[in-house]
Amino acid sequence: MIYSNTPRPESLKSLSDAIHVPFWLDDPARPTPRPLLTENISTDLLVIGAGFTGLWTALLAKEQNPARDVVLLEAGEVGTGASGRNGGFVDASITHGFLNGLSRWPAEIAILQKMGEDNLNAIEDTIKRLEINCDYCRVGEIDIATEPYLLDEFKELIELAKPYNIQFQLFDRDQLYEIIKSPIFLGGIKRPDSSLVNPAQLAWGLRKACLDLGVQIYEKTPVTKLEEENNFVIAHTLHGNVRAHRVALATNAFPPLLKRISYYIVPVYDYALMTEPLTSSQRDSIGWHGREGLSDGNRQFHYFRTTADGRILWGGYDAVYHWDNGFGPHLEQRPASFARLAEHFFQAFPQLEGIRFTHAWGGAIDTCSRFSPFWGTAHHGKTAYSMGYTGLGVGASRFGALVMLDLLDGRRNERTVLQFVKTKPLPFPPEPLRSIGIKLSQWSIKQADENQGRENLWLKIMNWVGLGFDS
Repeated sequence: MIYSNTPRPESLKSLSDAIHVPFWLDDPARPTPRPLLTENISTDLLVIGAGFTGLWTALLAKEQNPARDVVLLEAGEVGTGASGRNGGFVDASITHGFLNGLSRWPAEIAILQKMGEDNLNAIEDTIKRLEINCDYCRVGEIDIATEPYLLDEFKELIELAKPYNIQFQLFDRDQLYEIIKSPIFLGGIKRPDSSLVNPAQLAWGLRKACLDLGVQIYEKTPVTKLEEENNFVIAHTLHGNVRAHRVALATNAFPPLLKRISYYIVPVYDYALMTEPLTSSQRDSIGWHGREGLSDGNRQFHYFRTTADGRILWGGYDAVYHWDNGFGPHLEQRPASFARLAEHFFQAFPQLEGIRFTHAWGGAIDTCSRFSPFWGTAHHGKTAYSMGYTGLGVGASRFGALVMLDLLDGRRNERTVLQFVKTKPLPFPPEPLRSIGIKLSQWSIKQADENQGRENLWLKIMNWVGLGFDS
């Protein structure tokens, strides 16, 4: 474990002016919210949740069938949940990485890799076709080794990926230093099938596209209850109801409207910082002119990237679960996590000592035990859901939306026949076992990072039964 968890006074000082608002949402281009629902209406398709999954569902539904009437309800404002709080990494993998997919669906990994690449290409094509200005960059992502054993793991990954024609690029210390200058980075492995985006701008661009196609969007309209009534599902809100033939649930880590989902999802809080814009000399001191997305390869990892105006986003490491699926705005600020992130930042980039952080924020990740999305239906097939992206939903959410529409329309195709789609993760146990198990997993992950990646008996058992914890 290379990082110290004891913040120095200088690191704490760097946070003194930071505002506790997600950087991406602190934008004068943020659209004015649409009116809330104040009457009873009917629709062919109701989408609940206006993050990436919901926006893609509404957009794809109208593109597949322009005559379909689509309503989108959002409890807050479009993109203000996880979709506006993440790092903006758009990964091609729909299985939370090649290794996770290979271990869980070995017979399907080749087609899952191909579907993920096609999905990323479709996202890029949509951004270009709709002229969404969201700083989309196809720059790849580099996983970084801060300890020698991680380089060995990277070499093993390359060998495992060869039969599937996945092109990883290995960097030694000198080669990586040409890309990013840090005294603690020993090498890395690059995945070309990854992009960066300004996630809020992408969400707002998809919002505009939905409106242009005739989707009715109501913001500040939380759904309080779903009720099946003959051939319809009724969504109850505070000031009006929606009577829908079909319902797509895209509520991510928010408390679910179907109790069964709560068995499979735990909201895990992740935190991030954003620096002020770097000066030209500061940027030259670290290199990184290619804007690659970066993350370290530890199990407790950081993710980091640059922005269009020359800032650095630095997030991750802590993954905080609160008793009984605790959720709410009061959990989005955690000074201890911000301080730890700042200290780690300056350990990685000591040449940037003195730079200030302008934004510090947190948000909930919809974590499931298989680390990748799952699907299901309710109300005799009239309601479908897609959940469990576990931190990689910016890209995979479009695929999740496609599968939801397949399920609602009763389509049997190359997606719906997959075990990946047909199966669900193992459920988390109820409290207090849920909290005990998660805390033990977190402690074990920390121990593995401090012991050359060696997993203890608890992690080995959890991996064997398929009950994991990640963010």
